[in-house]
Amino acid sequence: MTGDRVPLPSGLEIVGRIRSPFREKFGVPRQPGLVPSARGELIVEPPFARPEAWRGIDGFSHVWLLFLFHLDADRRGDRLTARPPRLGGEERLGVFATRTGFRPNGIGLSVVELRGLEIETGSVTLRLGGLDLVDGTPVIDVKPYLPWADAVPDARGGFAPAPPEASLEVRFSPEASAALAGRPEREALIRELLALDPRSAWHRGEAPSRYGARLEDFDLRWEVRDGVAEVVAIVPLEETPR
Repeated sequence: MTGDRVPLPSGLEIVGRIRSPFREKFGVPRQPGLVPSARGELIVEPPFARPEAWRGIDGFSHVWLLFLFHLDADRRGDRLTARPPRLGGEERLGVFATRTGFRPNGIGLSVVELRGLEIETGSVTLRLGGLDLVDGTPVIDVKPYLPWADAVPDARGGFAPAPPEASLEVRFSPEASAALAGRPEREALIRELLALDPRSAWHRGEAPSRYGARLEDFDLRWEVRDGVAEVVAIVPLEETPR
């Protein structure tokens, strides 16, 4: 995993670390649940990797993860405004009116699907779905999601009243299709991710260009042109110079 250690506020302990397909920030879904095929795990760390600490959690379909934006640890508290992608990246709003990762204390909150619980001697793992977290993210708390308390049907969503719609058609080059042979779950992840266009608002109006992001154990490379994201290559990371 990435992001080995992060300074913790006094009194906080790391419950566990996320194992996810996203090896870097670019390409991570902007909200949880937007990419259902983004599956991963929470690897619980001692002293919390004891069965009694998780007794009953498998009765819930979703959980809240309270985590630290560890990759932005050196940029906390220095921004009071942000430019939400939903507003085209042009308008500034207050940091507390957005969900930017540059929080005063670097703390994030995501609700994710709980797909299973694995308990072995000395280890506890939560299998998760709909992740929007970078691999290695430190989790400082886990709480069950309660539909009757946590979902407010008539709540207002401000400048983001509805989930973003897929904006790109996704296609695969012959070479990329060959690399995905027998990997339907990987193809689904790529389709769901690229359909939402992970580029920043500033890049969406530029001329056709190629992009790349590290996912799982491969480097994904694609080109956007005329509303189509074409995957041109899927290269194993050991073959990718960095």
